[in-house]
Amino acid sequence: MTAIGARPGRLRDVAEEIEQSTGLRVQIIGGTLVMSPTPRGKHAGTVKRLSRQLDAKLPADLGAYEVSSINMPDNAEDYATPDLVVLPSDWEDDDNWLADPHDVELAVEVISTSERVSLIAAKTNWYAIAGVPVLLAVDPRKGAWTLHTHPRDGEYQGVLHGKYGEAVPLPSPLPAELDTSGLPLYAPHR
Repeated sequence: MTAIGARPGRLRDVAEEIEQSTGLRVQIIGGTLVMSPTPRGKHAGTVKRLSRQLDAKLPADLGAYEVSSINMPDNAEDYATPDLVVLPSDWEDDDNWLADPHDVELAVEVISTSERVSLIAAKTNWYAIAGVPVLLAVDPRKGAWTLHTHPRDGEYQGVLHGKYGEAVPLPSPLPAELDTSGLPLYAPHR
């Protein structure tokens, strides 16, 4: 993960140029460009396993989507692209590339091997400020997860920590829980 600043009003243009020329995934979190390399296999595997569980258990009017970005209300520049997001199923027929955070039921962030604590905190704050009701952060470095719920005044009021093997309890209309026992761990960092 790399974060850089750019001139306000041009961040979207810069983000699009970087994505087109490098293939990196770019987000604008709190006015800062955040670039991510293509996810590793275990990162992608974590997303796929969670997506399969959600798709099998979600009501018909909701779906789990990858590579879908969420805009920050009242800020034309900021947007985040979670690894997985649960949205109304009519998202599949939408021409927009930015989802309204009020339509989001769940955002899932899978922590990368190189992701710093400060960026994880910035992203968590971003989702709370945007009003995303439920954020699940999954950390294959440690085999742990954190569920954030009830955003208010730019902070999540509910925070629940767990380890792989412990089910993640989710609020309605999401499935009652997600199984984490089969999620892969990253190899130890040398």
